[in-house]
Amino acid sequence: MTDWLVNLKSRLLLVNASSCIAGTTATIAPVNTPTPLAPAPVTHYENFPVASLLCPPALRAPVAAIYAFARCADDIADEGEASAAQRLADLTAYRAALHDCASNAPMAGRWASVFGPLQVQLQRHQLPVALLDDLLSAFIQDVAMTRDSARYADRAQLLDYCRRSANPIGRLLLHLYGVHAPEALQQSDAICSALQLINFWQDLSQDLPRGRHYLSDADCAAHGVSRAQLEHLQPTPATTALLAQQAQWARALMHSGAPLVHRLPGRVGWELRLVVQGGLAILDKIDALQGRNLCQRPVLGKSDWLRMAWRALRM
Repeated sequence: MTDWLVNLKSRLLLVNASSCIAGTTATIAPVNTPTPLAPAPVTHYENFPVASLLCPPALRAPVAAIYAFARCADDIADEGEASAAQRLADLTAYRAALHDCASNAPMAGRWASVFGPLQVQLQRHQLPVALLDDLLSAFIQDVAMTRDSARYADRAQLLDYCRRSANPIGRLLLHLYGVHAPEALQQSDAICSALQLINFWQDLSQDLPRGRHYLSDADCAAHGVSRAQLEHLQPTPATTALLAQQAQWARALMHSGAPLVHRLPGRVGWELRLVVQGGLAILDKIDALQGRNLCQRPVLGKSDWLRMAWRALRM
């Protein structure tokens, strides 16, 4: 999982939504005079609005704490030369540390700089721990599937991965903004899942050589595309049609969630407009490549950012 406006792999705090999954809420015991800790420094460049000018000052600390948590998990899952077995062991330990954090245990050890600040924000904002746990389950799944060169059978399986890898970020942010309406949560999920899919289609040329397969077996079979064809990284009429369909799917999902921008007030709504337009701009680049995103990663230029801003104003 790597890069987040449209690399949600630590994923997108980009989208930046709310209450607990299935109505379950983790209980956070009162913290005895918590000592405020600064979140771990961000050392990676990403399209991620942590403590951006558009983020309300009162929410910068919780957003930064959530980001540090997700970024550290992403590093465990994706950085360095560790084996899959070591990554899975570390992610399991990281997950246990999250549960200790939620139960208000003293934070010490290798990830204290992450869980110390997070513990303060969990109590202060009653963040749903189930959503943070879902993020970790997605990281664990990604490592295991990459190890096994496994593939997703169909879109339902892929969307279930998005439900845990991307949607929790949007729901956490809506929680911080005090937005709890079911329709808003559904729209947030649509935006987050769309961003995750866009990330997949943007990064095909990097992911396929690493054994990461996010094009479902069902969609590939419908177009007569084999794994060997994909791993060859050379566009054919069949792969081009397949990738065009995937981009169309992500675009439809993004448009279904876009009305959320009108539910969020002030700077938050404007930031989400830019996020939505950023995802759509990447899809425009993918469409322009006409299937060559199989071997070429689309990127945004200065003119694209200006166009995004203009489109955001017109939403």
